[in-house]
Amino acid sequence: MIQGDVSLAFELRLRAEGSPALVPRISLLFCILSAMKISETPLSPATATDELPALKTNLKTLSRAQLSDFCRERGLKRFRADQLFQWMYQKDVRDFHEMTNLPKTLRDELTETALVGTIDPASQQRSADGTIKFLFRLADGHKVEAVLIPDFEDDGSAKRLTVCVSSQVGCVFGCSFCATGKMGLLRNLSPGEIVDQVVKINTVSEETYGKGITNIVYMGMGEPLHNYSAVTESAAIICDEKSLGLSPKRITVSTVGLTKQIQKLADEQQPFRLAISLHAASDEKRDKIMPINSSLNLKALKDAVQYYHQKTEMPVTYEYLLFDQFNDTAEDAKRLARISKWAPSKINIIMYNNVAGVELLRAREERLDAFMRALRDQHVRATVRRSRGDDIDAGCGQLAIREGAPKGKTIRKD
Repeated sequence: MIQGDVSLAFELRLRAEGSPALVPRISLLFCILSAMKISETPLSPATATDELPALKTNLKTLSRAQLSDFCRERGLKRFRADQLFQWMYQKDVRDFHEMTNLPKTLRDELTETALVGTIDPASQQRSADGTIKFLFRLADGHKVEAVLIPDFEDDGSAKRLTVCVSSQVGCVFGCSFCATGKMGLLRNLSPGEIVDQVVKINTVSEETYGKGITNIVYMGMGEPLHNYSAVTESAAIICDEKSLGLSPKRITVSTVGLTKQIQKLADEQQPFRLAISLHAASDEKRDKIMPINSSLNLKALKDAVQYYHQKTEMPVTYEYLLFDQFNDTAEDAKRLARISKWAPSKINIIMYNNVAGVELLRAREERLDAFMRALRDQHVRATVRRSRGDDIDAGCGQLAIREGAPKGKTIRKD
């Protein structure tokens, strides 16, 4: 909707409601906004509802507290917010008329004044190893990815079912190895859009593997701590007993190293796990592949990690993509070992899912073996995470890029 249409809609509404005196002021306001050339693609989650019916509140954009406020402002008792919350997140119901423990008069009122937004499946790919990649379409047409990653018992039954969720449409930080980084940042996701990925995939998990998801990692599209409020709120919703009721110990939030937000996690005593996307153990190499390091280097990261552990007494995980002949030498292993001593930690060595157009490649097996021996010599706790979904677009952002995602803002300088 262009600004002129919005102005006209407000004018007609004001006249209909008997407030014609406000019309000149509203018209002037929209003239000013037009002259300022306000951006047509704001990063706020509110963008998600631009194409939804006007004047209705999308309850999926509200936090738990905001949903309670919404009900209180309408004279509803507190437990009505709990009922709405449970219908939306535990039962995945969108139609108010299906919320049978609400009075019919309330269901009718909500139908007129509110809506329950959702994300819709756009495509799905399944790998031979059981990994399932999802592409979801948002209300404004943007698309985000999520992945269901199963681990199996010896008898073939599912042991661990991990969902990797997205937190933004694209990413501003432009890491050279990441397909999402090529998109730039288009906007943040709302808490509801993040939780909906988990809810939708949980249903698929139950249908496919006979059990619900067991773990969640915020390692999909976007930098989670760059969308701090929505990410922490979505984690709280997921852990709520009236939602999925997942333990916060089974949720891991990853970051490229946003130090202020890491400290904020500590100050707020956020209960989920923290992972650091490290990927290089020296500033020289990290500068080459992660533009954020030029402003938030390893010294700043060290201070934030030590602050985090001091306040929370929780360990951190370092994620380390192993690239062939780039960060896989014995000297790299020694530097990584020193970083692991900053605070109690473990290291995940990740075998890279090669991305078309990226020069960095997955380390060869012999180099991986040598790197792991060097870490063991340094008494470092490290495990290898094998790449999953090689036969599908399972790498972060690959499917969205292939489907022609638009370009957004980035700090990357090519």
